[in-house]
Amino acid sequence: MNNTLKVPGAELYYEVRGSGPLLVLVGAPMDADAFAPLAELLAADHTVLTLDPRGVKRSKLDPGGTSRPEQRADDLARLIRHVDAGPAVVLGSSGGAVSALALAQHHPDVVRAVIAHEPPLDRLLPDAEEVLAKSEKLMADYLAGDVTGAWKQFFALANIELPDEMLEMMFGGERDPEQVATEQFWFGHEMRESITWLPDFGTLREVSREVTVVVGIGEESTGQLCDRTSTALAAGLGVEPTRFPGDHTGFADHPDVFAEALRTELKVLDQPM
Repeated sequence: MNNTLKVPGAELYYEVRGSGPLLVLVGAPMDADAFAPLAELLAADHTVLTLDPRGVKRSKLDPGGTSRPEQRADDLARLIRHVDAGPAVVLGSSGGAVSALALAQHHPDVVRAVIAHEPPLDRLLPDAEEVLAKSEKLMADYLAGDVTGAWKQFFALANIELPDEMLEMMFGGERDPEQVATEQFWFGHEMRESITWLPDFGTLREVSREVTVVVGIGEESTGQLCDRTSTALAAGLGVEPTRFPGDHTGFADHPDVFAEALRTELKVLDQPM
């Protein structure tokens, strides 16, 4: 089922598949389509909710609107209440993991577990000021028109190696206008708000009595920026990270094996706390 929900400052596009316990799959800036193969696999025994975050693709943002983690968390809480199948397990990846953590902090009543897969929480790093300064430069370069140059900086900062030829093929020349619009929104209104967000460890440890918080890291992400931020998050929460197949985009690149790993984690979460 595809539908929309009006929320403060935006109209959200969302999809619901399957039946059973509610599982939410969310990214930022990744949209619902990025999670579709994984959602199809998990819909065999779950009600799976996916969405385009506010301002991305089919989710419209009111003029002058913003996309802060707290806003995206409120959006998720409203969607979960709207589909009336919660409390939910929420798998958030990348910026969506930041949204999921904010959801656990501010709306713990709608979730029973949050799996934060590689959140880019740069302020948790010992070299945070240097990392954030580099991010500010690449955001400014992108918005000034140096698209390929900004993406080169982005992947270098993330410690993800991609050949220049591949970057030119991905981000140079004629491109899908919808993808470009999502990128522009990410660099202009979403990236800074995500990477500068700081979790409230005291609140998260308090809500962990009722809401399980899992930190997920890709098996192939060792040494990458989001491996470092996720490891710092796990240390702050006093938990051991859980390894998932693939790297930062393992859920999309390897949906079959990622689904198996996620099912294993869901069985653990179903055990009494």
